[in-house]
Amino acid sequence: MTARSVIQLHHSDNLPVLRALADESAMLVYLDPPFNTGRVQGRAIESATAPGEVRRPGAYTRRGFHGRDYERLRGDLRTYDDRFDDYWGFLEPRLAEAWRVLRPEGTLYLHLDYREAHYAKVMLDALFGRECFLNEIIWAYDYGAKSKRRWPTKHDTILVYVKDPARYWFDSAEVDREPYMAPGLVTPEKAERGKLPTDVWWHTIVPTAGREKTGYPTQKPEGILRRIVQASTRVGDLVVDPFAGSGTTGAVAAALGRDAILIDASAEAVAVMRARLPEADVVDSVS
Repeated sequence: MTARSVIQLHHSDNLPVLRALADESAMLVYLDPPFNTGRVQGRAIESATAPGEVRRPGAYTRRGFHGRDYERLRGDLRTYDDRFDDYWGFLEPRLAEAWRVLRPEGTLYLHLDYREAHYAKVMLDALFGRECFLNEIIWAYDYGAKSKRRWPTKHDTILVYVKDPARYWFDSAEVDREPYMAPGLVTPEKAERGKLPTDVWWHTIVPTAGREKTGYPTQKPEGILRRIVQASTRVGDLVVDPFAGSGTTGAVAAALGRDAILIDASAEAVAVMRARLPEADVVDSVS
């Protein structure tokens, strides 16, 4: 019999909570940060190479990109988009801490939209190492208004990095299958089982009248998180979500027998999660 999952809910800025977690304690970290809208985030910019920040030799300082080092690359990106440095200054120390708490077999998923995905991919390659990049997942959906002046933007990007390319956990056998688009071209047995998803995921948003709907504006569907948790964790593993929002990660983790630490600074988000996850242990804010 599977033991009850332990779900912790922190009403707090996520950086101090991440810093309080033990090294190599989480199998999966899923980050769904606010998308960069041009607003300056309130934060102190911290260098990933500052004293005390490097937990693994070479983890955050590496050369590449035709001889340009990490700091030069960061500076170059600031000249391309003057908003990006503010956003990255907010996100970078949280990514560094997320990387620290990952187990050697662990995986980090960063969920972004089209405005930042291309910047983030280059920066994550520099921060973690290109050899740790595993996938770029495209979550495609079809809802809402469609522009007639350009191709309508109807997808999110999820960048996937593994802590150790030689040891990471990935279990495709546990992942929910999809129906074949042309079932007549495969055997009846294969058609009944369905196919393994590729790196393009066609999945609806949370239906307005569906059982999942919480009313939280940026709620992600359980099907997306279930696929991530199934592939990259095992029963009993710890999942961390620093931008937990509506609590979808926690709901999926609990249903699949995983433990979870959910963090969000928004009182609205915490209220939604407490109603959705009444079994969660609520932890006081960390300052």
